[in-house]
Amino acid sequence: MSSTPTLLAIFAHPDDEAFSVGGTLTHYARRGVRVVLACATRGEAGKITVPGMTVDDLGAQREQELRDACMALEIPEPVFLNYHDSGRFERTRHNDPLALMNVAPTEVEVQLRALIEQVQPQVMVTFDPHGSYGHIDHLQIQRATAGAFFSSGHLPNGGPQRLYYTALPYEAIEALALMGQDLDPLMYGVSPGTIAVRMDVSAYAGNKKAALAAHGTQMGEQSLLGRMSAEERDRMESQMLGQELFAVGGTRTGLPSFPLRGLFDGLPGLEALDD
Repeated sequence: MSSTPTLLAIFAHPDDEAFSVGGTLTHYARRGVRVVLACATRGEAGKITVPGMTVDDLGAQREQELRDACMALEIPEPVFLNYHDSGRFERTRHNDPLALMNVAPTEVEVQLRALIEQVQPQVMVTFDPHGSYGHIDHLQIQRATAGAFFSSGHLPNGGPQRLYYTALPYEAIEALALMGQDLDPLMYGVSPGTIAVRMDVSAYAGNKKAALAAHGTQMGEQSLLGRMSAEERDRMESQMLGQELFAVGGTRTGLPSFPLRGLFDGLPGLEALDD
């Protein structure tokens, strides 16, 4: 296991990190944790939400947006796994063999296990089992990451000690449903007892706003946030910018308490990170 405290965050597309874990990544980076962000795709099949904007190479554009977002979050540049965005609805890439939806999760798992062996994180973070809102790429990378956590226990260093899932509370999913998203809050939203860590990230709201703004193709007038009323936006931002929630996906150590003080709470030699 690396002597340097390391957090490996694994997501599917550029901008996934900004919504759910951006403040947490900044928090631990400022505390001396090495933060590694792995992104499965470059978001090639995303929807441009700025009216009238044309982009010659959306994948290259969103790659740069993610690099800019990482700078805003004060973390190193991302690692790309080089799969393709599967898209959604009319943009779904059924016939692309590199689209993440068409790749066996075990194949992705092998690549992730190699990354785990290289960076030797104590903590991993990824989507919850519903992929936040059910996107197929989110589900694919979540399954592969969970598999990699379990199979990496056979590595010489014993693998990561904790796996966490991002968690959206019932209230957040209910708000999205009220805005027209076809999401059942009782399925996609977690109960309070599921939440193992509540990270207060209000001190990093500026970083998080800057990271979201960096994803310009995705944050335009036609995006979910762009279509919200001022009241809806204020409510969503108060939920997104003030705290980030996590559930335990797996552990190789006992939990000192529940809920936990932070992602490293109870890990031998690293407890001070959550003081």
